[in-house]
Amino acid sequence: MAAAVGGSTSAAAQVEPEKIENAVAVFSGLDKITGRIISFDVYIGETVQFGALQVTPRVCHTRPRTETPLTTGFVQVDEITLNNEVRRIFSGWMYAASPGLHAVEHAVYDVWLTDCKMSSDVPPPENYTGPPIAEVEAAGGDPLAGPDDGIDVIGQPRPKPFRP
Repeated sequence: MAAAVGGSTSAAAQVEPEKIENAVAVFSGLDKITGRIISFDVYIGETVQFGALQVTPRVCHTRPRTETPLTTGFVQVDEITLNNEVRRIFSGWMYAASPGLHAVEHAVYDVWLTDCKMSSDVPPPENYTGPPIAEVEAAGGDPLAGPDDGIDVIGQPRPKPFRP
């Protein structure tokens, strides 16, 4: 039918949805020893240590609210071995919609991407050079961010940034 009408398909069908580049990647981490799940924010380019793992998001994309949701991030995860050596165990894309397919599964820890956002209650690192951080409104704050008192919902301290 397309060949009879104009010989090509519509340009709208070939347009890729807009990607929003975010400043913060939100991860969940499972400690298999304690059975606890912790959520933590990491700025793009920052490295945060979760147990024996160091998590570094390189990019975190979302789509506008008017598009089909898709949250993706390119993430690198290193393991600190018992010999204090750093070994890369993951470097690739994570998809928040499919955490079972695109998560880091370690013997003791699992880490997966849950969201991307423009700002965080956690202050950015001093040398932050990632995407612009959205100003958080003083009246209401970021509606997608929860309270940050440094403690997760089950009373455990949140992972701290690893700054060599």
